[in-house]
Amino acid sequence: MSDKKGDDFVKNLEDQIRDMLGKANLSFVVDQETGQATRDTSPSPPPPEDEEEVDRLKPIREFNLKPRDIRDYLERYIIRQDEGKKVLSVAICDHYNHVRRCIDRPEIEPEEHTKHNVMFVGPTGVGKTYMMRCAARLIGVPFVKADATKFTETGYVGHDVEDLVRDLVKAAEGDVELAQYGIIFLDEIDKIASQSTVGKDVSGRGVQINLLKLMEETDVSLFSQTDLIGQMQAVMNMQRGKGGGPRIISTKHILFIVSGAFGRLAEDVKKRISASQIGFAGRSADDLDESEFLRQATTKDFITYGFEPEFVGRLPVRVVFDALSANDLEQIMVSSEGNVLDQYRHDFEGYGIEFHMDDEAIREIAERAHEEKTGARGLMTVLERLFRDYKYELPSTAIRNFDVTKRTVEEREAALAEILEQKDSAKREALRDDVKRFADDFQERHGIKLTFAKDALEAVVDKCLEEDRTVRGFTEHHLKDLEYAIKLITRNSGKSSFSVTRRLIDNPADELARRVADSFKAARSGGDGV
Repeated sequence: MSDKKGDDFVKNLEDQIRDMLGKANLSFVVDQETGQATRDTSPSPPPPEDEEEVDRLKPIREFNLKPRDIRDYLERYIIRQDEGKKVLSVAICDHYNHVRRCIDRPEIEPEEHTKHNVMFVGPTGVGKTYMMRCAARLIGVPFVKADATKFTETGYVGHDVEDLVRDLVKAAEGDVELAQYGIIFLDEIDKIASQSTVGKDVSGRGVQINLLKLMEETDVSLFSQTDLIGQMQAVMNMQRGKGGGPRIISTKHILFIVSGAFGRLAEDVKKRISASQIGFAGRSADDLDESEFLRQATTKDFITYGFEPEFVGRLPVRVVFDALSANDLEQIMVSSEGNVLDQYRHDFEGYGIEFHMDDEAIREIAERAHEEKTGARGLMTVLERLFRDYKYELPSTAIRNFDVTKRTVEEREAALAEILEQKDSAKREALRDDVKRFADDFQERHGIKLTFAKDALEAVVDKCLEEDRTVRGFTEHHLKDLEYAIKLITRNSGKSSFSVTRRLIDNPADELARRVADSFKAARSGGDGV
């Protein structure tokens, strides 16, 4: 081959190899004569001297938040749970003040220190996970959330608990030093309690024992035996001369938060209290709700429930969350930042649509969500049921705003039908605009101007409404040969425009065939075609 062709071939080959192996960050050179690729072992150029390294530990080194600062921040996102906010704020401040001291004065690192690991107790959907996410975001540390039910003692069936720490490194984008000061949140911890009446559940007890090591202090390998990708990455790092980086991470300063509903525990405490009727100022146990029983739970109750004494001992900070009432759910929609109702507003804004919801509608939604018995998650269930058809129908119309009333919530299908009926003229106008956009797009792509006759335009609108299609859907279904035929006709006629008539809309196949044939005849006779 010529020198130019040979150079082009080699360059293309080099580009392909770099594309395939770029993610591995490996450099290759290609032999100009043989075309064989070999790894480039020359040292990589050093980074620019003026490039400043970002100190990702700065939020921890300079941690100076007070418990009230954290509480006030959580107030913006979490409704109620005052006790939970207070307890968590104090635990976080105590933990990260100690971490900051250890960073500033490494000589105190070996001193004995009991971590303020926390146990959240309460029903689903009351803000336990969300509270921790918000706190981690405020502090600026990596956060990992997992369900305790996915772990097993061996890790061969399910996951190894050490995967939690490895996931924390991933959340820190590979920064091991930052990850060792992160937060691990383990939900559904009550599901790993040993519940066997004959003997202790092997898997649940084994997982608890393995978690004990993590919550206290241990070194975790960054590459598990089953993590083939991680091991390959380590080998590649060594081949690049990076030494593989750190291979272990200490859990000494990782804050652990565990959470669970503990429904059966409340029943156990109720039985104990009912037997004694002491401790509630003479009130009957039947008059108390679940959260009040959980607040009376002792370490012995947790052990009876199925937890190892050592495991419970590693969770000295315990807080009970209250179930949310309909009033609480209403407040979430009205005043909580980033609430689910705002998410639906953003969803509709993506289509250029706004809605206004009155107080009665908000109240009705809150009451229905409360009946779901899933806390704040019930709001998503009710709102999704309410807005599902609205999201499907309204974006294809010219409707840009609508009202949500109590009747909308109670009779959503009828209310939507009324909106669509009242806005029929607006919908027709929106379809006319879509036809014009279709014509503009066609001209931009093919350089051919489409001119729709008035009756043809209305025919397209009628058929879109009749078949419940968008303009794009109508053209793709009924006028799929339009593009090819128009190109033939305009090429034969020498024109850069094409007239769309009512006849073409009503019978596209026959009309296009006729006009193509006429354009060929006109071209042969020297005429201007159709």
